[in-house]
Parts: sequence; C-alpha cells; structure tokens
Amino acid sequence: MKNCIACGMPLENIEDIGIENGEDIFCKYCIRDDKSIKTCEEIFDGGVNFFLTTLPELDKSLAEKAVRKNMNLLPYWKGKDNECLKGEEASDEEFQMIMGRLG
Repeated sequence: MKNCIACGMPLENIEDIGIENGEDIFCKYCIRDDKSIKTCEEIFDGGVNFFLTTLPELDKSLAEKAVRKNMNLLPYWKGKDNECLKGEEASDEEFQMIMGRLG
C-alpha cells in the first residue's frame, strides 16, 4: 500500500490521491485546489485535528507530539527546517497506542 509522503495517510483508494510526482504521492488533504502542497504548519494542524476528531479522548498536547513524531519520520520532511516539527515528540509507546486506536 502506498502512503502520502507528507502526512502518512494510507492511500487505499484512488480518490485519496491528490497528486503524484513520480515516486512522490500526496493525499488530497495535503494539497490545495491549485495542486500546490500545503505548508508544514497546515499539514501539522490537519494531523492534529484528525487525531482530536477521530480520538476525542486524546489531549491536544499528545496529539501534537504524535503528529510531530509521525511527520518527522516521513521522507518529505527530511532535511527541512520547519518550526512546527521541532519540539517534544510522542514516545514510541504513546505513538503505538494512538496508532493502534486508529486501526
């Protein structure tokens, strides 16, 4: 299965794909109407909102740490200097717990 390189979303359906640039695939949530890629902050905020909506029992601080950990693992963000990706990340245990609740 392919995943969005900017947020990690599984791309199970063709409708989930926003754009493909060779090997790079972005989901429909990480791009704008004009097909440009959203900023790190926009994608980060979208991830936090996703976790808080999907797992309402999750506190915002933990959601932010989980999104930060996730995005820092993704190839699109490697080597880029983005303020929203700096700071505390979820522990491996916290991250696995959150991801387990999604599936």
